[in-house]
Amino acid sequence: MNLVHFNSVPLAPSKIVCIGRNYVEHIYELNNEIPSSMVVFNKPNSAITDTFCFISPDTRYEGEICFLMMVGAIAGVGFGLDLTKAELQNHLKSKGLPWERAKGFDGSAVLGNFIPLNNTALESLRMTLHINGVLVQEATYELMIYKPLEMIEEIESFMSFEDGDIIMSGTPKGVATYHIGDEFVGRIYSNDALLIESRWDVLPQ
Repeated sequence: MNLVHFNSVPLAPSKIVCIGRNYVEHIYELNNEIPSSMVVFNKPNSAITDTFCFISPDTRYEGEICFLMMVGAIAGVGFGLDLTKAELQNHLKSKGLPWERAKGFDGSAVLGNFIPLNNTALESLRMTLHINGVLVQEATYELMIYKPLEMIEEIESFMSFEDGDIIMSGTPKGVATYHIGDEFVGRIYSNDALLIESRWDVLPQ
């Protein structure tokens, strides 16, 4: 089982539950419709990695605020990248088929370390993603269509959480493809206070 680190303790999530189309500007960016209900899909444990590899020319990054679950509640927060094979996803969507081949492949969930939330208010959270020193994505709690507690309620209406499971809360506008050698720096803040930073250099596959 692949591992993540929560407060320096290794954990093996049974799954990553992903929320799609959770920021309006990102929905428009990809010419999608605003969903009438929450879009939920899973990535398996085998998708988890702490190494960021180049997959294909059409694969895009999607930076996200990620939550780690313990005893059915949010216990930690970290930064993650949801990698997506864009051309394959578009083909699958056009046929009304599931997205797993484009979203759940090995190495498609690039995750940094997680830290306890403690008394940090969810409402104060925001994220930034810089590539080669340039700000490419930024998101706040306020911009989420579905807030974290709504995500948990919807997910638990049909699926149980195991300790260590992760919620990827969706990506804001600014997704694109990437290249070998690119430097990614993802940061999670509480208002203006930096909580955690994750860095990756893109490697050959």
